Amino acid sequence: MREFDVVVFGATSFVGRILCRYLLDTYGNDGSRLRWAIAARSAARLAELKRELDGAGEGLPVIVADAADESAMRSLAVRTKVVVSTVGPYALYGEPLVKACAETGTDYCDLTGEVQWIRRMIERYEGAAKASGARIVHCCGFDSIPSDFGVFFLQQEARRRFGRPASHVKMRVRAMRGGFSGGTAASLLNVGKEVRANPALRRELANPYSLCVGVTGGANVRQPNVSSAVYDADFKCFVAPFVMAAINTRIVHRSNALSDYAYTRDFRYDEAVSTGRGFKGRLAATGAALGLGAFMVATAIGPTRALLERFVLPKPGEGPSPEAQRRGFFDLRFFGRTDDGRVIRAKVTGDRDPGYGSTAKMLGEAAACLAFDI
Repeated sequence: MREFDVVVFGATSFVGRILCRYLLDTYGNDGSRLRWAIAARSAARLAELKRELDGAGEGLPVIVADAADESAMRSLAVRTKVVVSTVGPYALYGEPLVKACAETGTDYCDLTGEVQWIRRMIERYEGAAKASGARIVHCCGFDSIPSDFGVFFLQQEARRRFGRPASHVKMRVRAMRGGFSGGTAASLLNVGKEVRANPALRRELANPYSLCVGVTGGANVRQPNVSSAVYDADFKCFVAPFVMAAINTRIVHRSNALSDYAYTRDFRYDEAVSTGRGFKGRLAATGAALGLGAFMVATAIGPTRALLERFVLPKPGEGPSPEAQRRGFFDLRFFGRTDDGRVIRAKVTGDRDPGYGSTAKMLGEAAACLAFDI
């Protein structure tokens, strides 16, 4: 029997602190419901975190370990059923822990949105994870649990009502309020650096099936992609590109592939942001599309990326205030159509800032589900 059910690695990060507060409020610290510990590379910052948790954190076990130390990662992994990691950018710091978990049969979850890194981890460690029984689950935050579960729920209902899945599903962000952390910014900037260093990566990132590696007999249907301001007749409004579609769509297609194409091999899926009707809706969609395009170009160019990093984007450890997190929310709408034209709709909503307050819940419960084998 392992010492812990869950270890939070990166507990002192911005999201890690929110996650620890959630686990403490939900599961306590006496080990009766969940035996969990906090881990990071700095003993001083871990001690500071325990004090921040209103004294209730004093009973939490502490593990000091550096993400770059493979031996330390392995020693951490063998002590727990599950490791939940908030240490990003994952492409820079995440591989030793994934390797350790895959080789020791330790379940793992994180909140990465870095497609190129996830693909590398699948290619390098899927075999070891299968051999050891480890479950390696990426993207357990706002990217991509609401999208993945939203599609899964809609398809369950489509089969129940119509006897078949929807062959085309759309997700539209109806409303959302949330902030941006330095860790998220660092991950976005690092993707830009990798693309500049390896132009071939751009094609990989553009492939909607890029995460379906290792699955035989794959789908190859041309996928819709909202890359500009357009009118959506199904939602009766204008829509703009959604920045997280680039990761969410890949995760949904991987889920379809791993479930032996339960959504069919001809399944199509796309995401966008609803901006409203009429002239105002068109104007908002155009502005959003141009703004997102300019931002993505800026992250791929060295000088502008440096300016964003220095003057615009938050630094690692920074993020929305507690009040801003409490006031955040998200409202996602799904539209599905079967091959014979029948329509089904679903929605996924959440309270608190989607990238932080809600993500902490999702990540914490993902870890608990793995620990309890739910």
